[in-house]
Amino acid sequence: MLAASHTPVNQVMTARPMELLHMDTVGPSRVRPIGGKWYVLVIVDDFSHWSWVHFMESKDEAFEFVHDLVLRLRNESGHAMRALRGDNGSEFKNDHFKTFCHSQGLEHQFLSPYVSQQNRVVESKNRTLVEMARTMLDEHRTPRKFWAEAINTACYMSNHALCSSKGIWTSSNLADGVFLGYAMHSRAYRVWLLDSGRIIETCEVTFDETMPCTTPGFELVGDDEIGTTIFEDDEEDVGVYGDTVPAVAPEPAASLSEDDEGAPVPSPSTTWEQPLLDPPVHATGPAEDVGEVTTEPQPSRMVQRDHPSRNIIGDLNKRVTRSRSTSIAHFAHSAFVASFEPHDVGHALSDANWVNAMHEELENFERNQVWVLVEPPPHCNLIGIKWGEDGVVVRNKARLVAQGFCQKEGIDYEETFAPVARLEAIRILLAFAASNEFKLFQIDVKSVFLNGFIEEEVYVRQPPGFEHPKFPNRVFKFQKALYGLKQAPRAWYERLRKFLVDQGFQMGSVDKTLFLLKHGKDLLIVQIYVDDIIFGGSSYTLCSKFFEQMSREFEMSMMGELQFFIGLQIRQIPQGTFVHQSKYTRDLLRKFEMADASPQMTSMSTSTALDADEDGKEVDQKVYRGMIGSLLYLTATRPVIQCVVGLCAHFQASPRESHRTAIKLNLRYIKFTPEFGLWYSADSSLSLLGFSDSDHAGCRIDRKSTSGTYQFLGTSLVSWSSRKQSSVATSTCEAEYVAAASYCSQILWMLATLRDYGLTYERIPILCDSSSAISVAKNPVLHSRTKHIDVRYHFLRDNYEKGMIDIVKVASENQVADILTKPLDLETFARWCKSQIAYGYVYVVGEGVDKALIKGEIEGLKCTESGLSS
Repeated sequence: MLAASHTPVNQVMTARPMELLHMDTVGPSRVRPIGGKWYVLVIVDDFSHWSWVHFMESKDEAFEFVHDLVLRLRNESGHAMRALRGDNGSEFKNDHFKTFCHSQGLEHQFLSPYVSQQNRVVESKNRTLVEMARTMLDEHRTPRKFWAEAINTACYMSNHALCSSKGIWTSSNLADGVFLGYAMHSRAYRVWLLDSGRIIETCEVTFDETMPCTTPGFELVGDDEIGTTIFEDDEEDVGVYGDTVPAVAPEPAASLSEDDEGAPVPSPSTTWEQPLLDPPVHATGPAEDVGEVTTEPQPSRMVQRDHPSRNIIGDLNKRVTRSRSTSIAHFAHSAFVASFEPHDVGHALSDANWVNAMHEELENFERNQVWVLVEPPPHCNLIGIKWGEDGVVVRNKARLVAQGFCQKEGIDYEETFAPVARLEAIRILLAFAASNEFKLFQIDVKSVFLNGFIEEEVYVRQPPGFEHPKFPNRVFKFQKALYGLKQAPRAWYERLRKFLVDQGFQMGSVDKTLFLLKHGKDLLIVQIYVDDIIFGGSSYTLCSKFFEQMSREFEMSMMGELQFFIGLQIRQIPQGTFVHQSKYTRDLLRKFEMADASPQMTSMSTSTALDADEDGKEVDQKVYRGMIGSLLYLTATRPVIQCVVGLCAHFQASPRESHRTAIKLNLRYIKFTPEFGLWYSADSSLSLLGFSDSDHAGCRIDRKSTSGTYQFLGTSLVSWSSRKQSSVATSTCEAEYVAAASYCSQILWMLATLRDYGLTYERIPILCDSSSAISVAKNPVLHSRTKHIDVRYHFLRDNYEKGMIDIVKVASENQVADILTKPLDLETFARWCKSQIAYGYVYVVGEGVDKALIKGEIEGLKCTESGLSS
């Protein structure tokens, strides 16, 4: 018999605050706090999730606090309390509680034995408070004896944070208001309370980012007000104006010219906005101080002078007013704001270029039939949307983004996973294309997520600043996906997958981003990475036909030959393909102010042994973590630094000066070799070969070993890893065996991928420099030294017996994976670099390794270069 799974979503079981209180105790703590109180009593209101904590020396003190709290809450809140719920502990299940609950008319509820899920409200609160307290103590390096203070602070923060439980917004004194500005004589916000109409100054404000920037139903200026602005200004004055004007349209000026008599009057729902430069000037009457009048024709320009932004969000049929500013003023203004990045929607709507960008995005929605305007259904989960800027490198580009954090699982979305191509899959394709001497091309799908269909009913508010003038209260129902929706990536992948399969493509057996089309002897390969698609094949006709098919189905742009992909710079020439990150390297050095640092010939000195260094000088965590993350991305083409970066990454929680010095040594090394990368020769074969190595107890903190592996396609290095093992190895034999077993799974993945390419292999050689590890893999011997090894690592022996792999001995001096397990001295490091990294188009992966030696040790390997040659 199977037990029913418990509901993962916390549900509110009550209709009013203080109706049901959950109780639980935490402790005793392992660290004596200040005051000597070892236990924590946690009480949570079921409806609002407001919580109380009380610290106790013993559990017997729980009743006294609960007794006083219940009486106080009844007097303060006025709500009728119905029940108390706790576990079967003696602090709750006793005569004191029984008598008190009976006298107060309270139901005393107990949990079923061993079913803590019934008390999930307070159990979840316990975990939240403890994790918040631990985070605060770790962040500020506070002694553990202050844990009680940290939990008390965490409880206060939790109570005063805007939270949601089944859509119920709760707080101690939550009130809706409108942000007006900042207080002049205190550090507080000025807020207009909507219920009372009062203006208060307070710092306890939580901004609801899900709401649009306008407040429907409120008029800033009434119908009886005179004029078009809040403050009366002379129309000749040039000054700074606010972002918005009343939602009620002003009366037309009495001095309109004859040309304006037939202009339609805007509807009362029209939203207005002040012009950024100057107020409009009517056509009647001479203009003053306008300078010399010229008769030269006005040159064309991108600034839409005759269409200020107030007409964008107002009535489109209203007449256009003209600005009195000169052409020079427009050019000066354009030069000033040409590259500015707006910080909010109001700021963006003040610039014509950004307004045009927003219109392009909305027109794209209409063209792709992304949504329809409907009446909001009752009890629907309404999601907000906001404008996002994609930068101004080429042109102003605005993107409308759904606020996916408002979505609820099971209601607004189900599955969200969408596969993306792995880096080793990209490198395999590059090596395969270079060996077969065909070019790779790249296409980019425009507005990619707008092409995916969604099955759930999702409703969003209208875009801020672009509400429908006749139906401002309607909402949009999605027919397709939108940026920000949790299911958008999966919806796009499913749309593209179905289209490619319908066109005759076969999906990879293990790599679901790989699609292949075979036409006779010709092969077309497609690899997808969200909206970036790279493809190539032995037939140029197939490539052209594929692009035509994609262009008919999706709106896209042809990028030409593959040159830049997910940060990788790719150079395809007849002799092969060179992959590097030189631009990223230079940007990285400038980012961390190392562009002028002295170069270093190695990535880490062998004399440097990193440990926790608790007495060392602390350094900035954010900068240190930024260095680690940036260098980890650089390992996409620079494997020789992966081991050292991984060692430094262990100390991100509390970095010291010694750790920063070590990571800066890596930056100085890449300063010495900014142009290094991977070379995939056209003369390389496609034989699959791997190296596996490990150090022993190299980590000085936990004495765990580090595994290092390389995988080659002929002379092309396509995959590698440097990873600390999960358990402590008691011998070098065990460390090498574990490394080879972990490596075996990667080889099998590559084997399945290459079979999709049409390549077949018999036994894949794994080169290992440990004779004892090879013996353990080939024979069930040395029981006393291997009986404790986890059974999952015997996966290596199983695949050897099946004939999938072969384990071959290689001399230690020819073990190229050694550089991924520990720092090397300068001479050894230089030799290994020459065997792995290509500089420019001269060095080839594999140079420096004894070709004849390896060829003699790999029996039956059908490879002209023996897997490694220059």
